[in-house]
Amino acid sequence: MNAATALIRDTFPVGPLQCNCTIIGDPVTKKAIVVDPGGDHELILARLEKHGLKVVSIIHTHAHLDHFLASGQLKEKTGATLHLHKDDQFLWDNLKMQCELFGVPYTPVPAPDRWLSDDEELACGCGVALHTPGHTPGSMSFWFADAKLLIAGDTLFRRGVGRTDLWGGDQATIVRSIKQRLYTLDEDATVITGHGPDTRLGDEMRNNPFVRA
Repeated sequence: MNAATALIRDTFPVGPLQCNCTIIGDPVTKKAIVVDPGGDHELILARLEKHGLKVVSIIHTHAHLDHFLASGQLKEKTGATLHLHKDDQFLWDNLKMQCELFGVPYTPVPAPDRWLSDDEELACGCGVALHTPGHTPGSMSFWFADAKLLIAGDTLFRRGVGRTDLWGGDQATIVRSIKQRLYTLDEDATVITGHGPDTRLGDEMRNNPFVRA
């Protein structure tokens, strides 16, 4: 993609737990990736249609229930491939259990088509996957350097960090991921969090009460 061509970016809350779903589209090829379709597949499809985009990859920051609830329906409707880091396979394999635990209706989701790797280039050639474990063992962030855009999932929030008291979470690991992988990126970057408002990376580096650079 031409670096001078601005990405199409659309972020909106979906599902019962209001996970932030993000569409990243190439305005030239009209191909797109969808990150964390946590519900409301018809809304996601409508947003794609509004932008004239065709989704080719459905990628997940991690495999907690609120980030996948529309993945199966979205794959069925679009034929896009599902992507996840292999270290979260145990969570993906237990999605039904997660839903039952949180009282959320379970919609079956097929197995991921591909495992994400650290520093892997994403579809559309517009970004890279960063392995940022801690919230879960397979947590990923997605970095779009030309757009100065970071999708951090539940690793980093505005003045907060992801909880580590769920399956496979680890406090020391999430701190290391934030300091060594996220805080080394462009501090002018906009951070899309897993829930709630965007933030600016430099603001978190200086003001996040849990992890400072």
